[in-house]
Amino acid sequence: MEQRSARIRWLWLLATAAFWIVAVLARLSYLQLYRYSDYLARAQRQQQRVIPVTPKRGILYDRNGHELAMSVAMDAAYADPADVSDTHMVAQLVSRVVGASPDEIEARLADSKHFARLASRITPEQAARIDALGLRGVYTGKENHRFYPHHSLAAHVIGYVDVDEHGIAGIEYSLDKEIRFRPGHMLVVSDGRQRWVENTDPGADQGANVVLALDENIQYIVEKELAATIARTHARSGVIVVQDPNSGGILALASWPTFDLNSPAAVPDDAHMDRAITAAYEPGSTFKLITMAAAISEGVARPEEVVDCQMGSILVAGRLIHDWHPFGQLTVAGILAHSSDVGAIKIALRLGAPRFYQYIRALGFGQPTGIELPGENRGIVRRVENWGASSIGSLAMGQEISANSLQIITAVSAIANGGTLYRPRVVREIRRGDAVQLAGTPEGKHVLDGRTAATLRQMMEGVILEGTGRQAALNGYSVAGKSGTAQKIDPATGRYSRTQYVASFVGFAPVNNPVVSVLVTLDSPVGPHHGGDVSGPAFRRIAEQVLAYLDVPHDLPVIPEAQWAARHRKETEVSESESDFQFAQAETVDVKKPSPDVAPGPAPTVAFSDGRSISVPQLTGQTVRSVTESCSRLGLTPVLVGTGIAVEQSPPAGTQVPRGTRITVRFGRSVSLLPAASEVGERRVQ
Repeated sequence: MEQRSARIRWLWLLATAAFWIVAVLARLSYLQLYRYSDYLARAQRQQQRVIPVTPKRGILYDRNGHELAMSVAMDAAYADPADVSDTHMVAQLVSRVVGASPDEIEARLADSKHFARLASRITPEQAARIDALGLRGVYTGKENHRFYPHHSLAAHVIGYVDVDEHGIAGIEYSLDKEIRFRPGHMLVVSDGRQRWVENTDPGADQGANVVLALDENIQYIVEKELAATIARTHARSGVIVVQDPNSGGILALASWPTFDLNSPAAVPDDAHMDRAITAAYEPGSTFKLITMAAAISEGVARPEEVVDCQMGSILVAGRLIHDWHPFGQLTVAGILAHSSDVGAIKIALRLGAPRFYQYIRALGFGQPTGIELPGENRGIVRRVENWGASSIGSLAMGQEISANSLQIITAVSAIANGGTLYRPRVVREIRRGDAVQLAGTPEGKHVLDGRTAATLRQMMEGVILEGTGRQAALNGYSVAGKSGTAQKIDPATGRYSRTQYVASFVGFAPVNNPVVSVLVTLDSPVGPHHGGDVSGPAFRRIAEQVLAYLDVPHDLPVIPEAQWAARHRKETEVSESESDFQFAQAETVDVKKPSPDVAPGPAPTVAFSDGRSISVPQLTGQTVRSVTESCSRLGLTPVLVGTGIAVEQSPPAGTQVPRGTRITVRFGRSVSLLPAASEVGERRVQ
């Protein structure tokens, strides 16, 4: 009996054990086979955190391989809000370490469910202190941050990124996909006490490196001179562009105001604006180059041809347009040199609207240049069928049209290189490893024949030697250029402002073998505002430094510094006195009409009523502008023939004549006034 009871107990024990074994095996099978993925996911959520890692953006280089932008790994603090039980406490503790606002950190935790960046760019010591706090759900790790070693250098071209390394402006934005490429992730594995037991970083794919056409040294020269010019003229803003006319490559591009790329939020948004491509303005007299290019190319004007500029006024379709100065007889070359509005209008009328419009479009106006930068303003060029009766007169002198700085310098570079319009390029190539993904090959189209371009180069040289661009003359280099002074529209009245101007100067050097083209534009300079007077000197300083840096051989004799400085002071005094005369005349002009068709003009020529005769002054040896000014002040009517320096006059000096008498003055090349420049200039013409 007892033996049977023992057997039964063993059977129950075995049955119970078997039941539990089966139950455990069943449960394990259920968990391992059916709930495996669910529990694995729960374990991973508890023990692992996948934190996004910003990709390492490619490096931006200048044309010589100097680094302009790079990515560096820096410590950062993250959190998983789902694991943070007391956000207020975490915010207080972390803020004390990183020096941030507790409210800001708490807001970041509240705004995210799975990932929150608490602090970026912290020091290794700060990261170690955060780890030592042992806060559940708070981690530290490395992330890439963009760094700009030269701070504000080429800020508007390079651009900048946001906190997630997305491009916001400039090349950083336009080539963001190539530079940024694909992001990675950081895997954080921790034990039950939230201590790291493994930290692996699969790594993000590095973006492509970009080689820019910019030259770091030329960019520095340009930005230094732009800042000095802004300080001297008190202009509201400014732009300087340096271009290789033979390929379209942008060697330097500066816009003022500027900012530090490492802290872009520290300045107003207005400073982020790249005015070289986003700001369009009426080019004013620099656009006379396009008028002359079209007229000479079509054979309706010749440089030596004499045109009657009608003493500074012309009637176009019922509109009376005044010149800035009462010019009489000027050659076509003299019209460009002295920037006569009346002369330019008469030449444009010969050309006709349809042909003029074709050249405006062919030279790149009214359409994007195609530069690799965002936000380009294409400017405004109305279709020829939408022109008014007097529009051809306005366009001839750079009104009723708007253009950005790149469009202007690109068109001038086409004149410099012999007639090919190149697309301006700021990117040379994009490299990923050893492969060149995109090479910056020049893209150009022929828009002017070589003879026309050569003629225009010679005429633009006359602007420097005899006209409004004398302050842009270079020591040891021949230079061609054109000044521009455009009245701005007053937004309050809708009329041309009496005080606000856009002063510009554009040119290239050397004349017969151009290496660089330079454009200087100043918005609303205070005081003197003529392009030749305020932008011309900046052009000179930049061109001389850049040509020396590029080791360009001199094509003119180098004048000793003391002699050159004395000559330059003399030219500056003459130019400033002429400018003062221009400003005094312009003050009396009626600019109440809002129409852009009417250019500002001078007051009538000085008149005398006493009837007394006066003595004819000595005019030989003077420039065209000086002769015109002298005659106008005395009430004489100058008849000007040729360009250069006055070599003959009739009646001769000392003759007593009544007011209003016509004084004929013949001009030509003279070596007596400017021996070095004139002699070499004459040899170049030959």
